[in-house]
Parts: sequence; C-alpha cells; structure tokens
Amino acid sequence: MSQSELEDLIASRIALIAIQSSEEVAVMAMLTQIARARKLPLWVWSASTGLTLTVDALSRTPRTENNTQDPAQALRFASASVLPGIFVLLDFHPYLANPLHVRQIKQIALDYERLPRTIVMLGHAVDIPPELEKLTASFTLAMPNSETIERVVREEVLAWQAGHPGKEVKSDKASFDALLKQLAGLSESDIRRILRELLGANGLLNQEDIAALSKRKHALLGQDSVLSFETNTERFAEVAGLRNLKTWLARRKGVFLASDPTLESLDTPKGLMLLGVQGCGKSMAAKAVAGSWNVPLLRLDFGALYNKFLGETERNLREALKVADAMAPCVLWMDEIEKGVASHGNSSDGGESRRVLGTILTWMAERKSRVFVVATSNDIEALPPELVRKGRLDEIFFVDLPNLQDRQEIFKIHLRRRKQFPEEFDLPLLAEKSAGFSGAEIEQAVIAALYEARSESVKPEDSTPKLQMQHLLSEIARTKPLSIVMAEKIAYLRAWAADRTVRADE
Repeated sequence: MSQSELEDLIASRIALIAIQSSEEVAVMAMLTQIARARKLPLWVWSASTGLTLTVDALSRTPRTENNTQDPAQALRFASASVLPGIFVLLDFHPYLANPLHVRQIKQIALDYERLPRTIVMLGHAVDIPPELEKLTASFTLAMPNSETIERVVREEVLAWQAGHPGKEVKSDKASFDALLKQLAGLSESDIRRILRELLGANGLLNQEDIAALSKRKHALLGQDSVLSFETNTERFAEVAGLRNLKTWLARRKGVFLASDPTLESLDTPKGLMLLGVQGCGKSMAAKAVAGSWNVPLLRLDFGALYNKFLGETERNLREALKVADAMAPCVLWMDEIEKGVASHGNSSDGGESRRVLGTILTWMAERKSRVFVVATSNDIEALPPELVRKGRLDEIFFVDLPNLQDRQEIFKIHLRRRKQFPEEFDLPLLAEKSAGFSGAEIEQAVIAALYEARSESVKPEDSTPKLQMQHLLSEIARTKPLSIVMAEKIAYLRAWAADRTVRADE
C-alpha cells in the first residue's frame, strides 16, 4: 500500500491500524506527512523514550512526556487526551500479551466516535490479539516499483562516485538490467544496503554480483522461511533425455523472462507438474529449469512447513509464497507435493492439509509475479483433482524410465563427473544390460563400481581408482531395479499417464 492509502485508512475513522514492517523510518516519514497535512498531533511511543509529540499544530519542536516509558502509563495518557490525534506504538507486540494493555487499547478504540484517536502499532511483528482483531485494519508497506528501484540505484552509483573521486562505476547493460530485476521485492533501505556491499571498493557491477545478489536477497527475505535456496542448479545439457520437456521450456523462456518484446501478447507461463517413476530425473529437471533460465531456484519443504501449533502452517506457507513473489523471476520447486496436500476431505490432520491446498490454489490463481512453479510427484493417487486440472499449471509431463539411448548418455555423464573416460567403456553394452534402470540406479551402479575398483587397487590411497568394465557389469547384475521390485505400480502409473499427460521424452 502507498502513503495515500494509509491516509485513506486514517481518514476512514479506523481506530486501530497494524503495520508489520521493518521499514520504521519510511513508515514514520509517511505518518509525519499525513499528520501535518491533516493538522493532527502525532505522538510516538517507544519503551526507551516514552511518549514524544513529534508533530504539533502549534510547534514543530518535539516534546517528550515524562514518566510514559511504562506502556500502561502511556496508554492512560492517550486515553485521557482531549484532542484528536495519532498515537504510534513502536515495537509494542510484546506488551499485547498483557490483558491490561489490550483492554486500554480497546477502550480507546471504542471511544473513537466521541474522540477520534488513532492507534498505530508499528513493528517487525504485530500479532493482534482476538479482542482487537475486528477493530484493527492492517497496512502493508508497498515495495518500490521499477522506477523507484532505478532511481535508488542511480543515487547510490552517484554517491559511490562522489566518495571515490576520479573513479566511475563500471557495468554493462545486461548486468545493469539484471540487477534492477533482482532488486524487485526489496525495501528501499535493503536495496541501498545491498548496493553498497556490491559496489565495495572497486565499483564493479557484473554478472558475478547478480549471482551473489540472489543469495543475499533470499537470505534477507527468507531467514525464517520454509524455503531453501538451491545453488546447485543443473543445466539441461547435463540432463539426459526429456526432449519434449526441453523443447516446451525453450519456447516459453523468452516470455517468462520478458526478454522477447514480440511475445508480449502471450500469457506468462505458470508452471508445470512432473509425474513419474522415482529416480528418473524429476528433481534434476526442476533444477535444470532454473539453471537453463538463469533464475533463482527455491525449494518448498513440506516437511518443515507443518507446525504443531494451530494456524502456524498456513502462515508459514503464506510467508513462503510471499518470499517467492519477492524473488521473482524465479522457479518455485514444490518437491513431492502430494506430501503437503490431502487428496480426500476426511484427512486425519483436522483439515490442515486441505487449508494448505486452498492457500496454494488461491495463490496460483491470483499471483501476478513471474514465479514458475515446478511441482514433482511420485503418487498420482494422492494428488487432489483441483491441483491436476488444466489451468492451475500449464502442463503435466510424465517422466518415464530412460530408453537405451538415454541410458548411454546417463552413464557418460556420471563417468565424467567421477573423472573417468567414457570412451574407454562399452556404453552400448552398459545401456543394454541396464534395461529398466532409472537414472538414479545407474548413478548408484557407477558409485558402487568405483568402490569395488578401489578395494581391488594395489594403491587404495589413489583418489581416482582404475574402473574396469567388469566392475560396472557386476554391479548392474547385482542390482534389482525399481522396475522389477515395483513392476505392478509402475505399470499402473504408465497406464494412468498414457492419455492424461505429455511424455517428457520422445
């Protein structure tokens, strides 16, 4: 919300206003301007100073009221005031646990018609007690728009140059444009602080700074979040198969990143769901989307989401989605989403998972930010129909076991990662012998074979054991893949997906 909207709240005869924000200086500047414009006294309370009159119709000289550091005493003073005014309570949330303070505030609010006094509670956390909920309006400080962000960046650039005579900030257009996009969702003070860190002593703003900015931004926004910032994002070049998925994503990259002005008439891609066999690369594909698009990857941990305290789960989720919106453009990876939502209304968790589902669906339908959702799932029966229907996400892809060609490529990738030379191995034979293996099972076969080779080495201290073809073939023979152990379930999954999804591979 803007300053004009805050003024409208005050003018609307709202007795109690809650503002949850760490931008105390910015909010106080807005309230000061409003008080002066409306010719209202502005009192500010803090535990350290007590009540201070910062804006007065007669004088602009601040005046502190003695013996008002105690919150009860300050509220008695506000209650006894015979003039309309605005009373700002800074960091008052710890005192809202006291029934006396709650009653004092409620009485001032109920007295508003006789004497209009507005109580504003401002702090980084404002938990309104039930007694005051219906009397309170919430105000959220609007984040800087693109024009404001660019103005702040240029101000900080000029300030840096003024402090370093004879030097100029160096940046290319691509890095500068990427910087402006990454700063979206941050407050003005956070933007200034991060820019000063990035500029440092050399005055450079390059692509390395953009990567560092993403990490700083997530740390700033999601310190207590159930989101994790994934730094190891795979490139599609390192992901075998998934040709249809790669083509689908390539066609939408320009629209999502708003980098192709000829595609402005197209809707921004919402996201996709990956269904399939365990170990076949769904998680790697999610990482690869972010890596190939060069945007941050956020992973929503449903295990950390659920909280034993009633109401905390939904709040955790709302805060996580708020962080994702602020990090845009980004990819939000909802891993094993079926563990976080209920497929049936008779859930044993008191309906909590259904409320989580409702929150997710509402956010999906209403969000305006460029957050691309990648939901992965192994259990189609646990997925509620509201989630898998068309419109929630753009497409549902089925990730099957890798074919012969893809298995060769997977062996090649994992051998190279472990400092082996793929050309020294009979890859077609390995691919043939590993029929029915998932990508994860192939990787584990390579790892186990390396341990076997190390155990047979005359020099076990060697960091790179001499891997032989026979080591790999032996491990393949010893492995019972999931396609055999759970053959019936995989057959059912394939049958279900046949006419309901798009194959991720050709």
